[in-house]
Amino acid sequence: MNRPRIEVANLAVRYGDVTAVDDIGFDIASGELVTLLGPSGCGKTTTLRAVAGLETPSGGNIRLNGETVYSASERRNVPAEKRGVSMVFQSYAIWPHMTVFDNVAYGLRVRKLPAAEVRENVQRVLGLVQMQAFADRPASKLSGGQQQRVAVARAIAFSPSVLLFDEPLSNLDAKLRAEMRVELRELQRRLDITSLYVTHDQEEALAISDRVIVMNGGKIEQIGTPEDIYNRPRTRFVADFVGSANLIAGKVRGPGSNGTLLFEAEGGVQLEVVASDASTERDTVALRTSYIHLGSMPGSHNAVPGRIHRRMFHGDFIQYVVDWPAGQLIVRRPPTELFDEGSEVTVSFAPIHCVLL
Repeated sequence: MNRPRIEVANLAVRYGDVTAVDDIGFDIASGELVTLLGPSGCGKTTTLRAVAGLETPSGGNIRLNGETVYSASERRNVPAEKRGVSMVFQSYAIWPHMTVFDNVAYGLRVRKLPAAEVRENVQRVLGLVQMQAFADRPASKLSGGQQQRVAVARAIAFSPSVLLFDEPLSNLDAKLRAEMRVELRELQRRLDITSLYVTHDQEEALAISDRVIVMNGGKIEQIGTPEDIYNRPRTRFVADFVGSANLIAGKVRGPGSNGTLLFEAEGGVQLEVVASDASTERDTVALRTSYIHLGSMPGSHNAVPGRIHRRMFHGDFIQYVVDWPAGQLIVRRPPTELFDEGSEVTVSFAPIHCVLL
């Protein structure tokens, strides 16, 4: 098995008495895109900057392509420009007084590559990001999306082994952000570049990542595929932060049917949930809003009467607030499923979608 391209172990970053990154570790395989996801101040950008060499850690080890670039015990800290990584910043950081060509060529010229090789590489990467027609245009005359493409082209021009993204799409409008998300993912796969990506946007993280690292308070809450993070959150924070979930309080009362557990929620609501490690000690069920049906679901073990309290139209889905014996549920259904406020409904969902926390 090939050695991971990025290896982080026991990484800590402190500013006086404040711990920004608290003893975390992870590996990223060759060609993999892994996202650091979390709220502002969780330590994700600090971690990325430590990998890049733009932040000096307080402890731990960082290895890139098998080489130790930071080690607290060895007192080793390789400068950023010698780590062989490239970074795409949130602010794009392109030079407005230069043309598109010169922006992309800058890093190659700094490396003193021959002019013919510089031109060949610039044309190649501008083609990859669909910006060849803009080569001679001043960067100041570009739209936000075009500037972002130039920033990506500049980052990949010298064929780095590791590519780092610091919230690269956060300055774009929602529609362009969704389009660029697809383009970035396609480009990363085509080039097979190992990538570490930072975002606070959970939808973005789920859409583009091979794996997601959810961070909170300087620590890692969970590492897994987007499907694992969404369907099997391990903590209340992950369930609440990633996607939209109802957190239902109660207690495990004993075994249910077909290997499930019986969970009693507030108001005496009896639910069958999927068993997991230490299930009997857990007192909360996470239930995704999109996995709830309004109406009886064939074969469902969980069907409870409710009433539509509020209906809100969101375009691609309708969000309902439903009163039920255990309080209120948030339910997201397709816009084709219309229920009037005040309507009596049956709330139903499968045990497999009830995750004990």
